[in-house]
Amino acid sequence: MLGYVCKYTPMELFEAMDTEITRLEPSVTDFNHADTLMHANICSYTKAVLEDVMEHDYEGVILTTCCDSIRRLYDTLKSQFPDKFFFLLDIPRKFNDFAVALYERQLKQMLTEYEAFSGKTLDLKRFVSMMQNKAALKKQENTRMSASAASEKGNGQKLNIGIMGARCNNEIRQLLVDRDANLLFDLTCTGLARDFSIAEDQVLHSYAAALLNQIPCMRMLKAANREHFLDGFTDRLDGIIYHTVKFCDSYSYEYADFRQRLDLPILLVETDSTRQCAGQVRTRVEAFMEELKVKKGLSLTGEKQMIKRKGDTVYTLGIDSGSTSTNAVILDENRQIKAFSVVRTGAKSSQSADAALADVLKKAGLDREDISLIVSTGYGRVSIPFADKNVTEISCHGKGAHLLFPDVHTILDIGGQDSKAIRLNDNGEVADFVMNDKCAAGTGRFLEMMARSLEISIDELGPVSLQSKENIEISSMCSVFAESEVISLIAQNKEIADIAHGIHKAIAGKAMSLLKRVGLNPGYMMTGGVAKNPGVVAVLEEQLGENILESLQKNGIEVLYCEVHIEGELLKASVWTKEVPDEDLEGRIKDELGKEWGIRAENCEILSGEDGNQPVGDPSSSGTASDSDRTSGVR
Repeated sequence: MLGYVCKYTPMELFEAMDTEITRLEPSVTDFNHADTLMHANICSYTKAVLEDVMEHDYEGVILTTCCDSIRRLYDTLKSQFPDKFFFLLDIPRKFNDFAVALYERQLKQMLTEYEAFSGKTLDLKRFVSMMQNKAALKKQENTRMSASAASEKGNGQKLNIGIMGARCNNEIRQLLVDRDANLLFDLTCTGLARDFSIAEDQVLHSYAAALLNQIPCMRMLKAANREHFLDGFTDRLDGIIYHTVKFCDSYSYEYADFRQRLDLPILLVETDSTRQCAGQVRTRVEAFMEELKVKKGLSLTGEKQMIKRKGDTVYTLGIDSGSTSTNAVILDENRQIKAFSVVRTGAKSSQSADAALADVLKKAGLDREDISLIVSTGYGRVSIPFADKNVTEISCHGKGAHLLFPDVHTILDIGGQDSKAIRLNDNGEVADFVMNDKCAAGTGRFLEMMARSLEISIDELGPVSLQSKENIEISSMCSVFAESEVISLIAQNKEIADIAHGIHKAIAGKAMSLLKRVGLNPGYMMTGGVAKNPGVVAVLEEQLGENILESLQKNGIEVLYCEVHIEGELLKASVWTKEVPDEDLEGRIKDELGKEWGIRAENCEILSGEDGNQPVGDPSSSGTASDSDRTSGVR
C-alpha cells in the first residue's frame, strides 16, 4: 500500500495497476522518533507523517513539492527506508501548456521508476476505461447531491458547511456527518472532489492537465481562483470550517482575508497533527455548528419534540462533566432551580456523572422517571450514557448567562483545563468565541500547581493575593516554567501574597488576550471554578475597568455598593444594601462572602443605604486600608 499527501498526486495511475493508495492522515501522540531525525523547525504535519510511516508498513509514499518541509521529509524517508518506494513530484506553480508538458514528464518518470520497483505495468486502455467509469459515477453522484441540496434548501433543516484550508482530517468530516450536516465542498490539500476528463489520444497529457486544473491550492500562482469557487454556494452555505496546520502561513493569510471580506461565519481550527487537541477541536466544531443552528432558527437539542410531561410538573436536568468537577442541576418548567449537586470528577467521567445524578435527584426528592429530558455538557459530555442530548459548554454558558443576566455580552470562562471567551449578541446568542490551546496555562490546574509550590490551599490563594504590597511579574505562562519562577522567587524570600498576586496578573493577562479576540463588549460575566478566586477577579476588574456581575445580586440580595479592602493583615468587606439589614440578611451576605471570597464573618460589615440610593456616610470610613489602594467589587 502506498501513501500520499496531496490532491495533485496521480493516485488513479496506481489504482489502474491494482496498487492500493491511501491518503495519509497521521494521528500520533508525539514526535519522539521524528524529532531525532528532523530539524526542530520542521512543521508538525511533516513530523506526524514521518511518525506514521515509521509505525505502519507502507510500500512507499508519493510526495509533492508543496513546501520545504515536505522536501526534507522526502530526504529523510529515502535515507531511513532505502528498500521502499518514495517519489517527489515537482508540481508546477502555473497552469499552462508548458506546465502540463513538464508535469506529464514527471508522471512518466514516476511510472518508470515504480514499474521497475514493483514489477507492475500500467495498461493505458484499462486506465482510460477506469477513468470513464469514475466520470459516469461522479456525474450520477453530482445529480443526486444537487437534488439533495435543492431539497435541503427547501426544508432548511440541515446545516450546509464547507471545509477549506490545509489537511483537514477525517475526524472533523465525520463529526459533520454525525451531526447531520451537509458537506458542500472540501477545498483542503486532499479535497474530496476529483472530476477528470481524459482524452484517449493523449492519455497522460490530458490526465496531467486535469490534475493541474483542480481548484488551486495556496502554493499555486492562481490561488485567487479559490475565492470565486465560493460564488456558487453563497445562496445556501451556512458557514465555513477553515482548518490549518500551525505555522502554515499561506493558509493563515487566506483565512485572514476571508474573515475580512466574506459575510459568512468562519471557524478557524488550527492543529498540530496530534491527538492531544482532539477534545478541544471537537468542542470548537460542535459549538460552531450550534451557533449556526441558532442563527438558522434550529433547536440545539430538539427539546420541543423531546420533552414530554411525566407528571404535574415538567423537570429537566442538565449535567456538566468538567475536568475538575461534575455539576448537575434540575429545573422546573418555569426555569426555577429545584436542586443542584457538585461532585469531584474522578478517574471516570461516567461514574462521576452517575454520582452527581443520584445526588441531585435525592436533593430534589425526585426519581429518574420524573425527569423529562437530560442534556449533558462539558469536557466529558459524550461519555454520559444516560443523557438524551449533549450540547457544548460554550452554548450552555451563553444560555445560562443570558437567563441570569440579560445584559451580559461577554463571558470569560476559566475552568480546570481550558479557558474560553464568549461574545453574546443582544438576544443572548453566541456571536463569537475563542478557546485556549491544548496547554493548561492560565487555568485551574495552573493555579493548583502554583498553590502547591507556595504550600497553601487553592482556596487561600485568592484572598492571600489581595494582601500584596510588592508588584511582582511572572514572565512565563507555561506551567512548568512558571513553577520554576515561583520557586526562584521563594528562594529570594519574596512574600507569598506578592507572588500570588503576580500569578494572578499573569492569568489575567492571558484571559485579557482571549477577551480582546472576541471584543471587549461591556456587560462582563465570569464563570468556571477560577471565578471563585477573588485575586484573579480583582486583577481582571482592574484591567477591564468594570466590575464583574455580583453574586450577591444573583442570590437575591440587592446591593448598592460593595467594597473589598485590606486593613493591616485582614481581608475585609463592607456591603451597603437597599433594605435595612436584619439578622437574616446579614447572615446571608456573610455566608456568601465567606463562600465566594473566603472572608470571615467577623470581617464583614453590613450597612443600609439612605433612601435606597446612597450609602450611609463616607464609604471610606468603613476602614479602607491606607496602605492598600486595591479594591474590587464582588462579582
